[in-house]
Amino acid sequence: MMTRRLLQLLIGLASYGVSLAMVIRASLGTAPWDVFHQGLAGRTGLSLGTVVIIVSFLVLLLWIPLRQWPGVGTVCNAVLVGVFADVGLALIPKFSHLGGQAGLLVGAVLLNGVASAMYIGARLGPGARDGLMTGLARRTGWPVRGARTGIEVVVLGAGWLLGGSVGVGTVLYALAIGPLVQLLLPRFTVPEPKSAGEARAEAEAAVAGASTPAS
Repeated sequence: MMTRRLLQLLIGLASYGVSLAMVIRASLGTAPWDVFHQGLAGRTGLSLGTVVIIVSFLVLLLWIPLRQWPGVGTVCNAVLVGVFADVGLALIPKFSHLGGQAGLLVGAVLLNGVASAMYIGARLGPGARDGLMTGLARRTGWPVRGARTGIEVVVLGAGWLLGGSVGVGTVLYALAIGPLVQLLLPRFTVPEPKSAGEARAEAEAAVAGASTPAS
């Protein structure tokens, strides 16, 4: 079971990083946090992936006053998304025509939805930004949706001021990613391991069913 969870986590995070690169290459606007990452990368001269990693660990520092604890998935998220974003940017070409840009954007959002469901469904710890949202909601009593909206408005505004790309892709991501993850998450969530009592009860029920003559 743990092997499956780790493999799913790693594939999900790698796919998430590639989807981020696809959105950047589409040049039609990015998700709020990635507007911020893109703006910082443009200002500092660092690669986008490096900025993603640095920001992830800075956000993890904000978990301390929120008494939020990272899991192995949290640490992997902080490193691997940035690494695979840079890999994706190195391999994916820019498109000069709108049809290619639109196709790349839609594909990126779909891949991002699958990737998010995979790494969340592995149940090995939230990403730094997700944990900030849930930790803030828990400590303040704000609804999770309100905490997320507030955080994303702030980083979107800061990213735009830094020169990050805001456009139709930003709107598409905001509207589509929630429903996509909600749809896909049940397919990728690794079930909790059964207790010995539950497993024994299921086995006894199966034996009883098998020994009952068919009507």
